Amino acid sequence: MKEVLLLKLGEVVLKGLNRRRFESRLIANLRRRLEKVGKCSVYTMQSTIYVEPADGVDMDEVLEAVHNVFGIVAICRAAVCEKDMDAIWETVNTYLADELESAERFKVEAKRSDKKFPLNSIQICQKIGGDLDDKYDNLIPDMHNPNLRVTIEIRDKAAYVHAGKMPGPGGMPVGTNGKAALLLSGGIDSPVAGYMMAKRGLELCAVHFFSYPYTSERAKEKVMELAEQLTHYAGRMEVFVVPFTEIQEAIRDNCPEDMFTLIMRRFMMRLAEKVALEHEAGALITGESLGQVASQTMEAMNVTGAVCSIPVFRPVIGMDKEEIVQISRKIGTFETSILPYEDCCTVFTPKHPLTRPKKFKVEEAERALDVNALVERALANVESVVL
Repeated sequence: MKEVLLLKLGEVVLKGLNRRRFESRLIANLRRRLEKVGKCSVYTMQSTIYVEPADGVDMDEVLEAVHNVFGIVAICRAAVCEKDMDAIWETVNTYLADELESAERFKVEAKRSDKKFPLNSIQICQKIGGDLDDKYDNLIPDMHNPNLRVTIEIRDKAAYVHAGKMPGPGGMPVGTNGKAALLLSGGIDSPVAGYMMAKRGLELCAVHFFSYPYTSERAKEKVMELAEQLTHYAGRMEVFVVPFTEIQEAIRDNCPEDMFTLIMRRFMMRLAEKVALEHEAGALITGESLGQVASQTMEAMNVTGAVCSIPVFRPVIGMDKEEIVQISRKIGTFETSILPYEDCCTVFTPKHPLTRPKKFKVEEAERALDVNALVERALANVESVVL
């Protein structure tokens, strides 16, 4: 029996004259994700994307490959049959045999996109629902709280039978809203921030700051593992590892201790912006949450963000830690994030950091450093890894 996936679109259908561009990008993302699984035909028709695997391709693997692709709000795994009531009845009994035997309450739902089909949606439901009620003693019709939804879709090419929708990831197709650089640490917040902005259609690259020997190679491997986990949602990603030891030592040796973290964050923003612009990314993404730590007060973020000329997106800014942790668990990054390998943000942490800094005082403290030279040397030794 031939199976297909019917992928239902969300916000994409609201894009008016731009809709074709969004659909084309979504289809391209799906095809790229399916390359490792096997040959599949992917096309759109009647506000639905069809994924038809070639003979021999494992449908479970196809489903696994597409279920994290942003832009899809629902997924239906369906059997294909002729647009004929006898064929539909046979397919319902064969394809949904296990569900029909184990369910207690059922409902039949029908959608007739092909208006030439002789029965309308209500008549299809009445016919199939009545026959199921007659055949299966274990089934009770329940229009309000069924545990099985027998769904029949009459479309242009064929009829499709399935047991209802599975939720998709929603959002916008990655790449439809541009590209941004994620400041990726080894913590919980920044991978969640990257996931959330990829869901809004941003293609991602990542910038990680590495302070060897104060941070270990294992810490860098941890960040690469987090980036790899993000690719399940964001697709291909390039990670730029920026050497940060010299900058942190210069801050330690020349700047007031209570400003260490603020000045360090300003360097991170400068470096990330330059990497972003060099690689055609138009914004930065951080995992900052208002008030979570001393460098994430409103005043501190004003000071650290002042060195940037491009937008800085902070998608978790209004979330508490538990909300961020919940998303981290959902996307599979939490267990990696809590591995005990410290990142450079923990190096030379002041005992009493400023929480309400004045920008002019921080700028005055920075004059003890050759900022441009430090930035240029760090950029000259950036390591790039494509995942």
